[in-house]
Amino acid sequence: MQTPTTYWARVGRVFQLMLEGVAGATLFGMMLLTTVDVTGRYFFNAPILGAVELTQLMLAALVFLSLPIVCWRQEHVSVDLLDAIFPARLVWIREVLVNLLVTVALWVMALRVWALAERAFSWGDVTEFLRIPYGYLIGLISIMLALSALLTLARAILYLLEGFKVIKRGGPLSPGGNHD
Repeated sequence: MQTPTTYWARVGRVFQLMLEGVAGATLFGMMLLTTVDVTGRYFFNAPILGAVELTQLMLAALVFLSLPIVCWRQEHVSVDLLDAIFPARLVWIREVLVNLLVTVALWVMALRVWALAERAFSWGDVTEFLRIPYGYLIGLISIMLALSALLTLARAILYLLEGFKVIKRGGPLSPGGNHD
């Protein structure tokens, strides 16, 4: 019988694999599109019409599809300015505060970007050449920002629980543990 922890770990893993798969397919599509466009342009004098627009849209989608994974794994760029002066036993407090700050920032951005998506739909904003509606991409960006905010909030809660010794192992501070 599965424990609730095992169940949620599996659900999280499936969701992570799904996001990674879509991001990987998007990256592969960008690579394929660029290869065919460059080949057509230089060898056959026949570039793919709208390739630049599609590449721009796919790049934006790729970045924001990857953001929740990066936030959950805490693989974002960070600077260790406070590590030397912060006592090791209080690291969990710093991590709770940093993750809460990031959560608020991501949530505010998600709300603002959602408003931009609604505006793009109401104004009928489309790409210049292929006439692809911008609202879908902007909505995807907003959803990925909100999901990232929820995941950083979950990270903050895990740091808090491990810091108060509610959970002993398997949290973000566990030495040598798998933090995915």
